[in-house]
Amino acid sequence: MINKFLNKLKKEEKLKLVKPSEEIKDSYLEKSSNCLKSAKLLLKNKLYENSIGMSYYAMYNVLLALLFKTGIKCENHSGSILLLNLLYEEEAYKIISDAKKERIDKQYYVTTEKNEITKEIAEELLYNAEEFVLHIKTVIINLDNNKIEFLRKMLSSITL
Repeated sequence: MINKFLNKLKKEEKLKLVKPSEEIKDSYLEKSSNCLKSAKLLLKNKLYENSIGMSYYAMYNVLLALLFKTGIKCENHSGSILLLNLLYEEEAYKIISDAKKERIDKQYYVTTEKNEITKEIAEELLYNAEEFVLHIKTVIINLDNNKIEFLRKMLSSITL
């Protein structure tokens, strides 16, 4: 099922191997940092739903930085999260998966929840985003050329 989804993305050219790029990686790291700053400001100003979105995008952008460090371009949120689990064997994929669900819920649906519940969710997501970003930055730092080549071959074998 997962391979079928990734193969579909590959066929649609939304998933492909590209040249690993430090420049693009650094740009996504900066975007991630800016999203974290935004999430904090939004939370402080009681804009909880917006803070939730920015916390998610802090995670998503650091994930894209990891993928570009490896030379993988994925233009699909779910696909990128799957790759985090499959290639890097990171259990942190659950954190970003949950954040994605929360972001979609808050971005696309009107809620009648009390503000306090949303505030708690926003605070928890911000905390998780900070931890996730730090963890993935460590993964990026520890990637060497041999590991990158191994991951690229692994992706090729998954998406035949």
